[in-house]
Amino acid sequence: MTSGLPKISVAETLAGKIVALQEGGLPAATTRKCEDLLIDVVGLCVTARNEDYIASALGSCDDDGPCTVIGHKRTLTASGAAFVNGTAAHGEDFDDTFEGGPVHAGAVIVPAVLAACERHNPDGRMALTGIAVGTEVLCRLSLVVPKAVHKAGFHPTAVFGAMGAAAGVGAALGLNAKQIVDALGIAGSMAGGIIEYLAEGAWTKRLHAGWAAQSGIRAALLARHGFFGPRTVFEGVHGLFHGFAHTTKGDYDALTGDFGTRWVTDTLAFKPYPCGTMAQPYIDCARRLAARGIKAEDIGEIVCEVAEGTVHRLWEPLADKQRPRNGYAAKFAVPYLLAAGFVHGGVGLGAFTETAIRDAKVLALAAKVKFVVDPQNPYPSNYTGHVRATLTDGSVVEERQPHLRGGAQEPLTRQDVTDKFSLNARHGGWTADQSDATLELLATLYNGRIDLSSLRG
Repeated sequence: MTSGLPKISVAETLAGKIVALQEGGLPAATTRKCEDLLIDVVGLCVTARNEDYIASALGSCDDDGPCTVIGHKRTLTASGAAFVNGTAAHGEDFDDTFEGGPVHAGAVIVPAVLAACERHNPDGRMALTGIAVGTEVLCRLSLVVPKAVHKAGFHPTAVFGAMGAAAGVGAALGLNAKQIVDALGIAGSMAGGIIEYLAEGAWTKRLHAGWAAQSGIRAALLARHGFFGPRTVFEGVHGLFHGFAHTTKGDYDALTGDFGTRWVTDTLAFKPYPCGTMAQPYIDCARRLAARGIKAEDIGEIVCEVAEGTVHRLWEPLADKQRPRNGYAAKFAVPYLLAAGFVHGGVGLGAFTETAIRDAKVLALAAKVKFVVDPQNPYPSNYTGHVRATLTDGSVVEERQPHLRGGAQEPLTRQDVTDKFSLNARHGGWTADQSDATLELLATLYNGRIDLSSLRG
């Protein structure tokens, strides 16, 4: 043992538990969640397939190969397919969320594991194990030092996504414990993703999930062929948490302690609206306020109680959040989202066009929306919403949302998930017959050989 280094590292402990899982089965609830993830992610890839950022992502690829880019005729290498599919799945910000993180697991892990299995190991049972393992690792990593990665200016999904994808692909390809440790160590040098996209609504957040997905594949394949990575990638003096959270001290037991016996994957939330997760309860509050018969012109001011940890991403600069620069910036602007939900009775995929974000009635109400920090807000353990409106006659009305709809306390049903898939597929230009055939395929994908060829075009 090198002086000062642990006899058994965090990555080694985790890898041992991952390999042990490969020899057993998954709980029914975890299997079901992974089935829902598959349906949701494929639908999200379809809904984004005609978007300009996907045209850019696909056009940038010069690595044609045998793997499926969902919704497109062109095929790429496993890494290329994972990149484009991951970018598509995260692109509309309509993907799942782990409330404790917050991180978005499905858009990283499902594209990575599907592409790796399609190319290297088309065994549906191993794909299921890989998706469960990758999702669990990604989500648990976000609990080691909560909020610190965001505070340091990085996107946790991008940082932890590369690690989760490496673990998930490693499990799906049957890597041994030493190879999984190496894959995690290698992925640590591929992790990254700054959140400066917030400044002007740039597209870079969209590619974070895809880049993490392809990085996980590359790391796992390097490890399978003997490339050596640092086993202290997590807790080391120059490890992942030092680099992205500015500390090596954290609750590593949250990652490894009961891994494989308790599944946080089971608590994944599916979004009802295609926008930033923490904004969603505020949209629900606004909709209920409007349902009480209150008119936008009768509102003098709206003040929302918010979590301090969300202010820099969703509330400031306030003027930009009241009048977002473009449709993508609008997805992370609670004043705009709240106003759109109030005026239109909800926030759908059409709320982010250049025409929609210039709706005079919505912008007039958004200009009245302000916030105060609530030091008792439970974020990130729970996502809540609050709206207090002062009307022009001096009366005050208030609405609160105690949790995220679609999350652990109010989960979506399988029917809700398939309905969302159908909505997304229709938005992406697929016919009802294509949607139905895809749902039929996905219902049995984990039971047999992975064949995604029907998802092309």
